[in-house]
Amino acid sequence: MARKPLRRAERIEVVYEKKRWSLLAELRSKATQVMEVLDKSHLNSIVHGSVARGDISEMSDIDIFLPNPPSSFVIETTLQQGGLSIDRRLIVQATPLYAMKGHLEIDEQRSVSFPLVELRPVGRGFYRFGGEASLQMLKENTRVAGVDKRLMLIEPTLEGHIESAIIDREEEVAGLLGISLNTVHDRVHALLRRDEVGRTGVFIERELSADETFEMVLKRLADQNPAVRRRLKLYE
Repeated sequence: MARKPLRRAERIEVVYEKKRWSLLAELRSKATQVMEVLDKSHLNSIVHGSVARGDISEMSDIDIFLPNPPSSFVIETTLQQGGLSIDRRLIVQATPLYAMKGHLEIDEQRSVSFPLVELRPVGRGFYRFGGEASLQMLKENTRVAGVDKRLMLIEPTLEGHIESAIIDREEEVAGLLGISLNTVHDRVHALLRRDEVGRTGVFIERELSADETFEMVLKRLADQNPAVRRRLKLYE
């Protein structure tokens, strides 16, 4: 069940139990395995969301992202040569204005995604908004601040984290996370709207067959869909 945005003003300290610390270490180890395979081919990646922040649960996914990827072929080949099979390949676009992304599902928990068009600053800031960690940060056991789907700012502590609502604190949060105020406003609007109207799905979610490449399917989508063609012409 999706967690709803909260509007409470107080700061709540959350102390992790031993089981939670163990789960966090396990998830970060699984993320490190994938990121090290990518790093050996000089493919820089980040893990974002709760695994970067530390506020994980049994339901947490391991979402790895390559901000500046080479061709999809290089990414897929690198993963496979590193012993990581790919269960599913998808092109996903959340809305007509957002960037289209390639999505590689390694297993039910781990995935690798990458933009199929150049990311504009707001789009790149989405990952910093939620919290992102590099391979080096995982190896150093560093956690980062970020905002969860409840619109709660998660600030790591030695014992766990402190969480507080970001609504009416958008400028402060933008400064703390090092992102633009526009990025914060965009994410707040999107998550509040999702809370009001529920999940409405994504604009495009297209699974690739074994004989298709991401570039091939992207071209087909652009030929068939005027909204996709317009989006490809924009600087993302």
